[in-house]
Amino acid sequence: MPIRGVLFDVDDTLFDYSGSEEAGILAHLRDLRLLDRFPAPAAAVALWRAVMEEQYARFLAGELTFAGQQHERTRRFLTRLGDDGARHLPDERAAAWFAGYTAHRDTARAAFPDAAPVLATLAPSHRLGIVSNSSTAHQRRKLEAVGLLGHFTDAVLVCSDEHGEAKPAPGIFLAGCARLALAPHEVAYVGDKYDVDALGARDAGLRAFWLDRSGTGAPAGEGIGVLHSLTDLPAALEAATDGA
Repeated sequence: MPIRGVLFDVDDTLFDYSGSEEAGILAHLRDLRLLDRFPAPAAAVALWRAVMEEQYARFLAGELTFAGQQHERTRRFLTRLGDDGARHLPDERAAAWFAGYTAHRDTARAAFPDAAPVLATLAPSHRLGIVSNSSTAHQRRKLEAVGLLGHFTDAVLVCSDEHGEAKPAPGIFLAGCARLALAPHEVAYVGDKYDVDALGARDAGLRAFWLDRSGTGAPAGEGIGVLHSLTDLPAALEAATDGA
C-alpha cells in the first residue's frame, strides 16, 4: 500500500525548540541579572533543561496541567539557584516569571529551514497532520506563528493534553491516523526522539522515520528509517512505498 499520509512531531522536528529555548532563558536571566550565578551560559541552559525534563514528564503522566508544569519549572529552577522561598511561590508569581521567559523565547522562535519547503512538496499528494506530546492550543499557536499551520490537512493536530495519553503509547498515533482517515500502514510518522517517536510509531503500525538532525550515527532498529534532514523525506517516502 502506498504511503498516503504523514504525521509529524513538532518540537525539534519542524520547529527549532531547542534554539528558541536557549535564547529565551539566557535573555531572561540576563534581564534579571541572574546569569552571573552560573559558571557559563551553558550551565544555565543545562539546568533549565534538566528541570524542564523533570516537570514535563509529570505533565505527560497527568500529574500536572500544562500551566502547572510551567509553574513548577519556575519554582524548581529558582530553588536550585538558592532561593529557598521559591518553592512556595504562588501560581500567579510563578506564571509571571515564566511569562518573562516565554516573551524572550517567542522572539527567537523559528521553523527549521527545511520544514516549509518539504511540507509544500508533500501537501498535494499526502494528507498531513501533527501528533505531539503537548497542548493543542500551544502547538497550534506555535505552528501559526512560524507559518506552518496552513500546510496541515484541516489543521489536524492530535496532542497528548487533550487526547489523554502521550507518545509512545500507540493510541495517540492511531488517533492521528484516524483524523487523517487512513489506516496506520498508509501513514508515516516523523520525529526527532528515537524511543518516543520512532519506536512508538513503528510499534503502532505506522511507517516510522527517525529525524537524526545531529547525525549521531546511531543505528536504527528494524522497520525504522533514518533522516538527517526533512529534505530527505519525499525520497524516503517514495522508496518505502516502492519497497512495500
